[in-house]
Amino acid sequence: MAIEVESPYNKNNPFLARLTENSLLNSEGTIKDTRHFVLELADSGLQYTCGDSLGVFPINRSEDVESVLQALGATGEEQVVLPKTENAISLRAALMTKLSIAAPKRKTLMAFADKTENEDEKARLTELLDDANKETTAEYLGNREFIDLLEEFPSAKFTAQEFVERLRKLVPRLYSIASSPLLYPREIHLTVAVVRYQTNNRQRHGVCSTYLPDRVTPEEFCVPVFVAKSHFGLPEDNSSAMIMVGPGTGIAPFRAFLQERIASKATGKNWLFFGDQHQATDYLYGEELDAMKENGHLERLDLAWSRDQDHKIYVQDKMLESGAEMWSWLSNGAYFYVCGDAKYMAKDVHAALHTIAQVHGGLSEKDAEAYFKQMKKDKRYMRDVY
Repeated sequence: MAIEVESPYNKNNPFLARLTENSLLNSEGTIKDTRHFVLELADSGLQYTCGDSLGVFPINRSEDVESVLQALGATGEEQVVLPKTENAISLRAALMTKLSIAAPKRKTLMAFADKTENEDEKARLTELLDDANKETTAEYLGNREFIDLLEEFPSAKFTAQEFVERLRKLVPRLYSIASSPLLYPREIHLTVAVVRYQTNNRQRHGVCSTYLPDRVTPEEFCVPVFVAKSHFGLPEDNSSAMIMVGPGTGIAPFRAFLQERIASKATGKNWLFFGDQHQATDYLYGEELDAMKENGHLERLDLAWSRDQDHKIYVQDKMLESGAEMWSWLSNGAYFYVCGDAKYMAKDVHAALHTIAQVHGGLSEKDAEAYFKQMKKDKRYMRDVY
């Protein structure tokens, strides 16, 4: 009998996984850039289950680091010691691999106010730090990175050590795993929306989402990764029915769920809600999902395309259209999962569930709240939102 050996790799000791695939999931004509990545686990011993996430340690863009160094008046070779460490490293290395140079906070402005020697700059910082201007300041900071502050308040002079002490640690990003270990025991698949946008007349790049497609090549570089365990997982009883709501990159764990259910010959029914902007360009894993529906592995596949008609249609709208059947599934013990945007989508999906319970289940608002609270307690209602 084989003995399972625990992998030596974790968040504190990440494994260098080779990136073997980087493909565009969107079709020509889209405004989106959603990628399918495959990372090779090789003999790392790393194991994962459906619902887990992969932690990825990114590095900052060299162009951004050089801009910061120039604004600081630094060479990059200055030696600095980071918090909770003892050994000195170069400022350039610290900014590339250890520290976040995005998203300054209110206390950052305080540090600049302490250092600035120009009266106009000091007046501007005083205005931003006024408690009466908290909303304006929050919007100001939301549109800036550290390079913007260094350029807007050039009289604020920091030594290399002073500057790094005002930066936060560059933390790993967690991505829902989009593959089943039954099919891919030595690989992990990810579904990632590449973030690029503009604020304050400057082009911005998501640190990790652009690291994978832009700064990692299969031939030269490996990606530091670890597996992050999750509460989000398949029903223990493979005869249980599942309803999955995963628009956009929220499809990732459900691709894994469905692969696992098919490979393990689970008998439970599967119902998937997926949505995005346009069916022609943004139907992520469309061929796979259509095949699952055609082969009977998906009992239902409901699709919502927000920009393919005059009025926007979202996954919660599709849920309400099928409210009676959804209530029947839930009443008969189906598990309900939602993955994706926490700010809007997940809240709208939750509200739709309440409406379905009240309209088709005859529950009062209070009873509906209690019903879904119990579902969460029983781990029949699970969310992986971000």
